[in-house]
This record gives sequence, structure tokens and C-alpha cells, in this order.
Amino acid sequence: MNITTTPHSWDRAVALFEQRRLPSDSYENLYEEQYDVHTGALTIDGHLDLDATEPDGTGFIVDGDLLVDGAVLNTDDGCPALVVLGDLRAAAVFLEGDAKLIVGGDVHVGAFVGHMTDKLVMIHGDLRTGVTVLSAEFEPDLVGGEFFGPILRPPYLAPSPDAVPVRPETVLVPEVLRTASDTDPDEWRGFDTPGVHGGRLLRRIEAGLPVTLAEQAARG
Repeated sequence: MNITTTPHSWDRAVALFEQRRLPSDSYENLYEEQYDVHTGALTIDGHLDLDATEPDGTGFIVDGDLLVDGAVLNTDDGCPALVVLGDLRAAAVFLEGDAKLIVGGDVHVGAFVGHMTDKLVMIHGDLRTGVTVLSAEFEPDLVGGEFFGPILRPPYLAPSPDAVPVRPETVLVPEVLRTASDTDPDEWRGFDTPGVHGGRLLRRIEAGLPVTLAEQAARG
């Protein structure tokens, strides 16, 4: 992945955060080290695989909007931080490992998936999705705006009082639903979201295939 960046010391990064009015509680848990800063809007063709990127610093800061043609992916520990000071738009976001994601604006994605990670995930604007899938006690640390789109979650993650229960088969394509023949938790990556096969969900996101019925219908 080729991104034109400028190295910023931690002090320079904080000065940028303050200039963009990013609240201090969003970045106070980041590593106080050097970051690679891209000035202005950034478009990435294909996936942004945080596990495979190798920044010079501890993470990336996009001083503008970030458009990812594919998905933002994280399945391992030790990935770099991603701080987007504008809006984030992507086909999907799949967070399972050592995710450190801060977005100053809105997030617009076809699918937002969070599994197991208890790291830093803060969205200061709206989270607008075709589906949000929460698993293994994962919840964003912050969504400052509103949730838009159906949310699938295990029963212990209590929805808001006015939330309408969502059945996965009414939202997801059949290929990512867990069935009685799926007996190996490793295959579904230990997802405890009722009816969701995490392994097949990830594979379809990686392949750029629709995971919601609405997206599948839109593609014809």
C-alpha cells in the first residue's frame, strides 16, 4: 500500500488533533510515538489490511476523509493505529484483533463487524451500515452520533429500549448464516452472535462479495 505520508512526532500529532478539535479522550490511549500523517482526503483501491501495513511510525493519521474501495481489515494483534480525522467510507470494516480505530466524522460501510477486540474503537459521528455485527463482548468505545442500520448482537449486549429485534436471516445472505451442520467453533471463529458464521462472513468480505440481502439485491 503506497500512501504519501509525513512523519509526525507525538507532540506534532497532538497539535494536529487539537487543531481538528478531536477530543483528548480519543487519543490519550494511543502510543505516544511517531505517526505517519497523510494530508487531505485519501482513496485506497482494494482492501486496507491493517495487519499487513508497515508504517514508519506506530500508525496512520489521515487528515481528511478516507475512502477504501474494499474493506478495512484487522484479524491479528499488533496492528498499527488508524486515525481518520474526517469521514470513513468503505465496503466493510472487520475488526477482530488489536484494533485501534478513531474516526472524527461519520462511518459509512456496507458491514461493520467487531469480534473479541477490546481495544480502542471510537467514532465521533454516525455509524451508518448495511449491517452491524457485534460478537464476543465487542462494542465500540464510542459512537458519538447515531446508529443507522440493523444490528446483530448476542443477547448479553442489551439493545436500546426502542430497538427492534433483528433476525440474521432477514438481513444476511444465506452463505454467512450458521446452521446445524456447523459444529466446529473454530470454523465460525468463535462468533457468539446468534446465527452468524464468522469464518464465512470474513471470507465473503475479503472476496468483495455481498454479505447482506439488500446489497445482493442491489447488485442484481
